This record gives sequence, structure tokens and C-alpha cells, in this order.
Amino acid sequence: MPQSHDFAGDTVVVTGAGSGIGRATAIAFGEAGANVVVADVDRDGGTQTATEITDETEGDGTFVDVDVTDDGDVEEMVETATTEYGGLDVAFNNAGIGGTFDATDEISEEDWQAIIDVNLSGIWRSMRKEIPVMLEDGGGAIVNTASVLGKVGEAETPAYTAAKHGVVGLTKVAALERATDDIRVNAVCPGYIETQMLDDAGVTTDEELLAETKALHPMERLGTAEEIAEAVLWLASDDASFATGETLAIDGGYLSR
Repeated sequence: MPQSHDFAGDTVVVTGAGSGIGRATAIAFGEAGANVVVADVDRDGGTQTATEITDETEGDGTFVDVDVTDDGDVEEMVETATTEYGGLDVAFNNAGIGGTFDATDEISEEDWQAIIDVNLSGIWRSMRKEIPVMLEDGGGAIVNTASVLGKVGEAETPAYTAAKHGVVGLTKVAALERATDDIRVNAVCPGYIETQMLDDAGVTTDEELLAETKALHPMERLGTAEEIAEAVLWLASDDASFATGETLAIDGGYLSR
């Protein structure tokens, strides 16, 4: 990825960094010189990301086994940033799951709670631990992963859509609360991106479904994880110093239809 941002010496936490958007963004931060705390429940994927950052970029990577539904894991993640690298400058709260396709009156309570707990409460847990450290350090930047489904609805995705709408609202509230504390809080709203999540949902293996998904975007293609990473780095950089509370869509025109 062409690199224009300088995060040399900064400490960055990335959740969900074992694959997909999280992995691409963690590596991009490493290429920009950052020390990256790579957080994921996927030990193999997370370790691979951290190793690549350390061995192949200007930055350094440290893996932490983190389940964002576990408050203790999230606290350990932030403590690793402070003990290993001396602080926390940037957080990319990205961990999420796709969930099931069920109507609002048919989704099970178990599935509802699981999706909300990871995709929304996980971001709240992360910010609750990250913000105090950033306050002590004099500021920082937070970027949360929402979705185009944080701005519109899609049938049979009640929990996922509700969670991503919640991320958008939570981002705006935190941005307002910390606007004078030099802590900026923004979100990215990706369209459909070529990731393992789409593979697991069967989108990329079903030619008809893949064509239908591409057609949702006026550009008639899926996005890449690297394209989202570039937007995250911009929002986290000093180039975006006047941006807070923003929910930036990178969606191939999805929301413009």
C-alpha cells in the first residue's frame, strides 16, 4: 500500500487484527512506523499479523489474545500497549462478527445477544479502557468499524444492523464528550469488502450471490481491506485533525443509490 502517513513511534491497538480489514490496517500502521498491539481471538491469525509487522515493516507488532466480550481481556490489551510501548496513541476498534440471516421476529435471543455483544458492546468496552489512557497521555485518535448498515437497513439482519447503527451513535457521543480533550473519535462505514467474513457467509463462493452483491455498489465491485485501511489511517492521522464524530463511508457508492 502506498504510505503517506507517519506514525513512527506511535502505539496503536487494533482489534480483530488476525484477518480482513483489521489485519490490513494493522500492517498499514506498521508500514507507517507504528508499534501495533494486535488483538484477536484468532491466535494463529493474530500471531501471523504481529510477526509480519515485526519482520517486514518499519514498526513492531505484539499479539494479545483478546475476546472483546471479556472486560479482562480488553483491559489486558490496553495494559500491553502501556507496558510494552509506553502509552496509547491510536485505537482501531474493529473486531466484529457477521451473524445470522433471520427476520426480526425469528432471530433467537442467543444469536441477538452474541452479535450485539461483539459488534457494539465490544467497541464500548474497548473505548471505556482506551479513553482514560489517552486522557493521561494528552490525547489520541479512535476509529471504530461500523458499516453501511449503520446508516441504512437490510432485511433479515436485525442484530447486525442494530449493532452497527449503535456504533455510529456511540462514536458521535464519545466524540462530543472528548472534543476538547484532544481525543478524536470517528468511524468507518465499509460497503461489502473482500474478507473472510464474506467467504464464511458464502458470498464469494456463490457466483449468483457474488454478482448480486457487487451490483449493490454503483462501482459494480467489492471493496478491498486495504482501501478501508487507508481511510482508517487518514482518520487517525494529523491530516484529519478537524474531523471528529464523522462516519466515513467507503462503499463504492452503495449509500448513494
